[in-house]
Amino acid sequence: MKLIGPFKQIITLRNIDLKGPVGDEALEIIKDGGIIVNDKTIVALGDFESIFKQYKSEIKTVKEITTDQVLVPGLVDMHTHICFAGTRSRDYAMRNAGKTYLEIAKEGGGIMDTVNATRDATREELEELTLSRVKRHIRNGVTTMEIKSGYGLSFGQEIKMLKVIEDVIPQTAATIIPTCLAAHIFPKDYDGTVQEYLAEIVEKLFPVLRSEKLCNRIDAFIEEEAFNAKNIAPYFEAAQRMGFDITVHADQFHPGGTEVAVKYNALSADHLEASGDKEIQLLASSNVVAVALPGATLGLGCAFTPARKLLDAGCSLAIASDWNPGSGPMGDLVTSASILQTFQKLSTAEVLSGMTFRAAHALNLKDRGTLDKGMKADFISFPVNDYREILYQQGQLKPSKVWIDGERQ
Repeated sequence: MKLIGPFKQIITLRNIDLKGPVGDEALEIIKDGGIIVNDKTIVALGDFESIFKQYKSEIKTVKEITTDQVLVPGLVDMHTHICFAGTRSRDYAMRNAGKTYLEIAKEGGGIMDTVNATRDATREELEELTLSRVKRHIRNGVTTMEIKSGYGLSFGQEIKMLKVIEDVIPQTAATIIPTCLAAHIFPKDYDGTVQEYLAEIVEKLFPVLRSEKLCNRIDAFIEEEAFNAKNIAPYFEAAQRMGFDITVHADQFHPGGTEVAVKYNALSADHLEASGDKEIQLLASSNVVAVALPGATLGLGCAFTPARKLLDAGCSLAIASDWNPGSGPMGDLVTSASILQTFQKLSTAEVLSGMTFRAAHALNLKDRGTLDKGMKADFISFPVNDYREILYQQGQLKPSKVWIDGERQ
């Protein structure tokens, strides 16, 4: 056993509901606390001196913390697109100069620009780029992260992306959850209809995902310029028959995706910037986690996800970075979440919950996101003496220490 501490504060996030609003008074704060780890798992936590005396005979190592530190669970970024090549800085400049999405696409920009760059990259190049982003995320306190495909948009290229993600997994201590987003947009170079493209993915790609265990999650972008409720139905129905979990890019520019997510009992509905009262009530009456992606709002200059309304209606709200080259190039989870907090008037407890156990639930992970006995020993500490400093500094305060499975990174 290993005892780590004392920490000025330990913010456990245990005993907070999965759904609905949370006030900061609900936070359990252990002062001058310690945490005991054994075999990648939390054994105990509490007052440092008390748990040292209680477990003294079993503790083999004491890792003393000699400066003010606040300990929180490792962050969970449950929506990223960090397996890509190329840049969309030209798109960003054109968009902010007043160009429309269609105008940018006509001039060679948009998602297909990233698709072309990612297709042109070798597996080795793509692996190096992805791993570098994973390492940055870990330094910033993200210990579990989802990574989507979706810039291949063909059988062979989607396989390439998912194999790159597979190759990255053993090179990092972080948990990586791969997701197939072959239904990102309809590829312009596909010789056939939308329905034929989706059917080909189902018939050719899905069996390989299963046989080679490349992922257990299927995502689709439900939007006017992507896929709609009608043509995605056979796709999601096939995915469910094969035992995949479902997640949905929903209501980013227009409503419609939330209904699809609820219909197929998706784990999450992500984006929701265009969600209205109808969509909010649908989510509140379901088990689908609502996911805010403030990085996309900052990248596109559009509305924020109505996080306050979602929480007040009784939804479970997760917050993710949406790190991608087009709409979310910043990729900093704490920065974007703290800005969302300001504009949507969220409590610190709501934001921390959204980046930890509520986000983990959206990935169907129940063993992390809180600090409690039996949970995975992923946690991070910030060099402050008050937990409120973390979001107050809007991403400029970085964790000074990161532990994954109880091991310092």
